[in-house]
Amino acid sequence: MRVAVIGGGPGGLYAAALLKRLDPTRDITVWERNAPDDTFGFGVVLSDETLGGIEHADPAVHAALQREFVRWDDIDIVHRGRVLTSGGHGFAALGRRRLLEILHARCAGLGVDLRFRAEAPPAAELATTHDLVVAADGVHSRTRQAHADVFAPRLTTHRCRYIWLAADFAFDAFRFEIAETEHGPMQLHGYPYAADASTVIVEMREEVWRAAGFDELDEQESVARCAKIFSEPLRGRPLASNHSSWTAFRTVVTGRWSHGNIVLLGDAAHTAHFSIGSGTKLAVEDALALAASVGEHPRLDRALAAYENERRPVVESTQRAAAASLRWFEDLAGYLDQPPRQFAFNLLTRSRRVTHDNLRLRDARFTDAVERDFGCPPGTPPMFTPFRLRGLTLRNRVVVSPMDMYTAVDGVPGDFHLVHLGARALGGAGLVMTEMVCVSPEGRITPGCAGLWTPAQAAAWRRVTDFVHQRSPGTAIGVQLGHSGRKGSTKVMWEGIDQPLDSGNWPVVAASPIPYRPGVNQVPHELHRAALTDIREQFAAAARRAARAGFDLLELHCAHGYLLSGFLSPLTNRRTDAYGGSLAGRLRFPLEVFDAVRDAWPGERPMTVRVSATDWAPGGTTPEEAVEIARAFAGHGADAIDVSTGQVVPEERPEYGRSYQTPYADRIRNALGIPVIAVGAISSWDDVNSLLLAGRADLCALARPHLYDPHWTLHAAADQGYEGPGAPWPAPYRAGSRKPPTGRTDAPKPRLTPAPRP
Repeated sequence: MRVAVIGGGPGGLYAAALLKRLDPTRDITVWERNAPDDTFGFGVVLSDETLGGIEHADPAVHAALQREFVRWDDIDIVHRGRVLTSGGHGFAALGRRRLLEILHARCAGLGVDLRFRAEAPPAAELATTHDLVVAADGVHSRTRQAHADVFAPRLTTHRCRYIWLAADFAFDAFRFEIAETEHGPMQLHGYPYAADASTVIVEMREEVWRAAGFDELDEQESVARCAKIFSEPLRGRPLASNHSSWTAFRTVVTGRWSHGNIVLLGDAAHTAHFSIGSGTKLAVEDALALAASVGEHPRLDRALAAYENERRPVVESTQRAAAASLRWFEDLAGYLDQPPRQFAFNLLTRSRRVTHDNLRLRDARFTDAVERDFGCPPGTPPMFTPFRLRGLTLRNRVVVSPMDMYTAVDGVPGDFHLVHLGARALGGAGLVMTEMVCVSPEGRITPGCAGLWTPAQAAAWRRVTDFVHQRSPGTAIGVQLGHSGRKGSTKVMWEGIDQPLDSGNWPVVAASPIPYRPGVNQVPHELHRAALTDIREQFAAAARRAARAGFDLLELHCAHGYLLSGFLSPLTNRRTDAYGGSLAGRLRFPLEVFDAVRDAWPGERPMTVRVSATDWAPGGTTPEEAVEIARAFAGHGADAIDVSTGQVVPEERPEYGRSYQTPYADRIRNALGIPVIAVGAISSWDDVNSLLLAGRADLCALARPHLYDPHWTLHAAADQGYEGPGAPWPAPYRAGSRKPPTGRTDAPKPRLTPAPRP
């Protein structure tokens, strides 16, 4: 087998070494355009997980690395002069140049042909003379660019500038330092990689970089300026550069990783922001998987497919974490006013990979201090601390998110609603929300939607609220009011989501005459003044019925492409009158409805608003506009903003993943100081505790977990050993408050070890 490797970085070299080690008969050549001792950057951090894979695949390389590593456990976060240290993290680093030397030696010892200062022939040309071509040619991959029609790359350039530098001493820990300058905040990321050297990365927003004049400085001037700005953490020492230049990070995503016998590896296929230390780690892990797949599958096409199938989910998960970390640093200015320990906890958990629970395992003392600052009574997890909205005190921070059940008859909730909502109330959540309750027959999504346009519907809802208040005292129940807009007159979800009814359709209305799906859904009627007034009054009348029905909280649904959301989004509002155009115009009708509902709703009871903070589509609502939308509702009296995303247009492209919507709640909360409810694939109590302690949310709404387990909150309390007032078990259920035992596992365990033979 003849193998060509384009690029002599760590990923390409390690792939060559492994492929040769697994089969010495392979003829492997590596082309590297630079000299052997050329390298960019300084230190490389590898995780224990990656090192374990290296140890198993190539003990010789692992042993060489072990002799070189600098190890440390602490992270130091400096917040306005105060150093906060969190321990137990476990890092291992070495110089990038030394890593390359180890891999050069390993490749040479195995018989790999290393060609330095040699530009590789094009991948397509190599593919005609080699069985496998490994394109490890980096973020600017010529191979990826030459075959862009197949690899389908998407490149995103981000909003910060950064530069790789080095200090001539070793930091005691991984250090994050922020300089609050007259131009804006600048951050230093520093870590040791040798006994006498540290990597130093200086990063800042593009506008800060320009305002500070870095765009006009050469390399040495930039280095000197950075050393001066961060003179205190650098102990007055200079910084060194190595072909260092300011750059903006680019995230690379590719639709495919292979083309015939050409395969991408490392940064050529994907990138993840350096703030989670992932670039070299991902490339090395790619090399491990590629070598294993080629060895396990005789047919190359199946080997390359297996390689991609194994690595893609891991890479995508890492990229999601890296994107969260990257955005955190882009939005750093919004967190600086947080209390010091909360700021440190927020930074440590920014990627969502480090959570409250595993941070407690690493450093219980630090986590205990963060909890005390948050206000947790002893032994009380953050999620079981109370929270007050206007005249309502919630006993914990868990919300059962609104979920359409589509089981009402003529808008009247029945036994299903009583059992469904009653069960979730008995399950311990602080607040249980109804599905979207429609304000008129024409405002329904489906014939199965519940309503509040008649006294009979209000009476049926009263039956539900009475049950919750009487049988689960301390649980609050809220109603979400909405109007379907252009997404109405469709089948229930399990019969065809967003599909029009086979018969009995009713006319739909919207901000503009744009169908949800052209050729599928109706063209809605554009609403004019008289109809707008009627709908506003329908909302107010429904609010009065909701108050009489005994609801504790009311939420106005301005998200997910329904009527009020349709006014807010520029993709669905093309009006040229006072209710369209600018954001102020698009806000006009939703605010009119909010004011009417707030006037109709009792003053002591809280009112929230659900918004879609992004449409996940070009030209839609931006995160900056979402902040202004939240600001407007808060200015009109909203007690909290329930921050969701998307479902506005069918062509959306959400970035799905764990807690994927929470950064939008985080942004609104820290920009405005208004309470927020975070939603979006929050599935564990550990996530809830993490989001609350970091100051990213005040309440967390969970949907699917509550469908899977109506007693999700009580079980979360049991899992954490909590038995306090934030999660009381209903008296009839107390006997079940401990997890039932499972199968026996008490077989005798080996305890005696024979003495070694002489």
